[in-house]
Amino acid sequence: MDEWNEVPMGRVTVRRPVRKLTADGRRRRADLLAAEEPLELRVGGKALAVTMRTPGHDVELAHGFLLSEGVIASRHEVFAARYCDGVDDQGRNTYNVLDLTLAEGVAPPETGVERNFYTTSSCGVCGKAALDAVKLKTRFAPGESSFAVTPEVLAGLPDKLREQQRVFASTGGLHAAGLFRADGSLLAVREDVGRHNAVDKVLGWALLEGRVPLSGCGLLVSGRASFELVQKAAMAGVPFLAAVSAPSSLAVELAEENGMTLVGFLRGSSMNLYTGDQRVVEPAAV
Repeated sequence: MDEWNEVPMGRVTVRRPVRKLTADGRRRRADLLAAEEPLELRVGGKALAVTMRTPGHDVELAHGFLLSEGVIASRHEVFAARYCDGVDDQGRNTYNVLDLTLAEGVAPPETGVERNFYTTSSCGVCGKAALDAVKLKTRFAPGESSFAVTPEVLAGLPDKLREQQRVFASTGGLHAAGLFRADGSLLAVREDVGRHNAVDKVLGWALLEGRVPLSGCGLLVSGRASFELVQKAAMAGVPFLAAVSAPSSLAVELAEENGMTLVGFLRGSSMNLYTGDQRVVEPAAV
């Protein structure tokens, strides 16, 4: 098997029986759920992190995570990615352990990178020291990008994202992240039960496609904009982050520190511009 290929997965959704209660009574039916399984990421055989994720696009997720943590900046800094260990009670590979081998000369992750993804639903890092650490660590400069979009383009993005959320349409249980061009076209969309994983997957896709730094793209997320999502975007050189829900105070501060544009509450023609509003322009200026 090619080490860069994703393993075909049949676990993206799971069918379970449910008893549905309505005003008309109750009945039994089958319900389709978004699959959630653990993924252990290893680097050079050493455990690095565990995340609860929707199976699929695991290699992208791993690359995106290493990119957002400042470990790598291009696909050439990873020599190989292999599924290993992880078997079920019948001895079959669960594809829940992924080991990445870094290219020669690439420094391994620092000890501080080791963590459990599921502990990061809230910020996890706070204060000016954290902002300085991120600003110093990023290899790209999103604030230098001339990327700009119109309000009309932004208004149409959530519907375009939803149209490509195939698993969400059948389960209602996934977050999504998408990279978009100035004309509003979507380059790639990824779904996951974790919003951080969805972002890592789409950034990992861009890294494997040789598109990083993403100075000519924006990132759209289906939920709120947390500090960590802004951090991930900054680490990939993304100058523009739009969210359909609210940002946190530290997310706004970090976006401002990095010269990024941050849009929140993007719902139809209504939106809040928190930072970098010079990138939201009239059509003639794009």
